Amino acid sequence: MKNDIMMREEGLYGGHGDHPGVRGNTTQLKDIRKKLPLRVLSQADWEHWVTKGFVIIRNAAPPEKVEPVVSMLWEFQEMDPGRPETWHNRDRRPHRMTELNGAGMVEVYNHQSLWDIRQLPRIYDVFVDIWDREDLWVALDRANLSPPNAEARRANRTKGFIHFDIDPSQRPLPVSVQGILSLKKQGGKIGGFQCVPGVFAEIETWWDKQPPGSNPFKPDVTGYDIVNCDMEPGDLLLFNSLLAHGVRPNISEHDVRMAQYVSMFPADYENERLRDDRIRVWREQGTPAGDGFPGDPRNYEATHYPVATLDSLGRKLLGLDPWK
Repeated sequence: MKNDIMMREEGLYGGHGDHPGVRGNTTQLKDIRKKLPLRVLSQADWEHWVTKGFVIIRNAAPPEKVEPVVSMLWEFQEMDPGRPETWHNRDRRPHRMTELNGAGMVEVYNHQSLWDIRQLPRIYDVFVDIWDREDLWVALDRANLSPPNAEARRANRTKGFIHFDIDPSQRPLPVSVQGILSLKKQGGKIGGFQCVPGVFAEIETWWDKQPPGSNPFKPDVTGYDIVNCDMEPGDLLLFNSLLAHGVRPNISEHDVRMAQYVSMFPADYENERLRDDRIRVWREQGTPAGDGFPGDPRNYEATHYPVATLDSLGRKLLGLDPWK
């Protein structure tokens, strides 16, 4: 999402842009000294978060909230879950972030089922734990549906890609968090999230060690351990944007991987330009600005679904209402 919170010149590294964080903040998330009591995370979870750069919250969303997202994604992608011959993983528009081409990104941002996940108090409380503050906005992000990749299976291509969504060469370092809610089982041959905690542990000095001409968004992780994360439906994985990460391909024969991207960042209610654009995206069922979001040329959301209804928490998370 490209906005006034964190802006960077385009065109340098193939369409990457900053993930929403906090404007003017220089305290890294791992360096926050907690003032609010933990609501969802345990102390062990917190320690894992600040040292490894990620944490998994099991059963963050109940099945009755997960299943509507699953059903919507099948419908939105015009796929039949009972007919694998309809599971064509095609991009209706190419991604400027080229590693996302063919990665199963679903250009849906505003559906009621997505907002019902965003509005869950338990999901919100996790991000309160991370940011140590209550006045948050939710990122207007999308979902993922990754059918089995027969080409990757035939080639035994299991490693996937590793990248950054932010620029680790930027100083001060960006401050933001990202999240993935698993909608179907992830792990093993189904693939899923992978990350490099060793780079995160060195992030303050890591870029200074890279050869001239290196692309900060596509790190060389030779010599570092890559951690693969297994998740069940309803599990939420949060990761610091300074964590090099990526996705392993789905080389199973019959299993589909699904996820919703969920993240939050400090609200910026006085930023009228940004707030108005967020409200416009929700009300018009449009696509957020940013190189990572090519949008849906069918305009399927606006022509097939009503505008999502927001509860009192959702209205604040969007920016319709201020935090008191």
